[in-house]
Amino acid sequence: MTKRTNNITNIGDNDYKKLSIQISLNGLSFCIADTISNKIIASKSLLFKEEVNPNALVKELKPVLEENNITAQKFSEVIVIHKNLLYSLVPKALFNPNELESYLNFNSKILATDLLAYDEIENHDIIPVYVPFVNINNYIYDLFGEFTYKHNSSVMIQTLLGLSNTSKEAICYIHVSEKYMDITILKNKKIILHNSFNFNSKEDFIYYILFTLEQLNLDPETVVLKLFGAIEEGDNLYDISYKYIKNITIFIPKNTYHPIDESNSEAIDFTVLNAL
Repeated sequence: MTKRTNNITNIGDNDYKKLSIQISLNGLSFCIADTISNKIIASKSLLFKEEVNPNALVKELKPVLEENNITAQKFSEVIVIHKNLLYSLVPKALFNPNELESYLNFNSKILATDLLAYDEIENHDIIPVYVPFVNINNYIYDLFGEFTYKHNSSVMIQTLLGLSNTSKEAICYIHVSEKYMDITILKNKKIILHNSFNFNSKEDFIYYILFTLEQLNLDPETVVLKLFGAIEEGDNLYDISYKYIKNITIFIPKNTYHPIDESNSEAIDFTVLNAL
């Protein structure tokens, strides 16, 4: 399989459409963009009743794509986003493509049979190394031929760096999804930290935030915290965050490149949208 390819050889009526798919152990989502109008024309998100085994992911994805007529279409580009905790960020100056297993062994349990991959974040000296879901890649390849795949962290970091300003003060972004949180801290358009955690309670949620701030010597009394994703003002996660950190806001990322049709009231996952 060729990873860095976005050319699909079948040319047809739907060749102006892009498809992005995100898959994780507790849910999946997809998004289709019209590359002529740059509008989102279809999207769907699904949470599983419980976390599934990686081997069962194709069984979850296949009916969703079939029911939404995705498998019968052709696309100019297909992008798959793998969302899991099996990743590590490596400074480009220290990166060696022959040492992928070493980078992941520091904080992840990997098997000898796991496929290892890495992304490059454009214009920034960071290399995310990760374990993709191989069965998902094989299934997508069988459907559409060559495609591009990335880790969720790559899309998250690249997008937030593009949206951030040149503030000399650190800004802490927290993206929230079902029992999963991404913490990204930026300063002067440079990444200071990016990490992800599974959480089961609001106490877990605030613990990971405060622990991260402590490790970076950032003061909860003054740090800027921007929350986005599956969180809103007044819910349990917001309220416990405000209890310990006063300078917090709900962050609404702007995506001017792919305007969302007002008739589509369903929220579109941040990384699925910004991978297009």
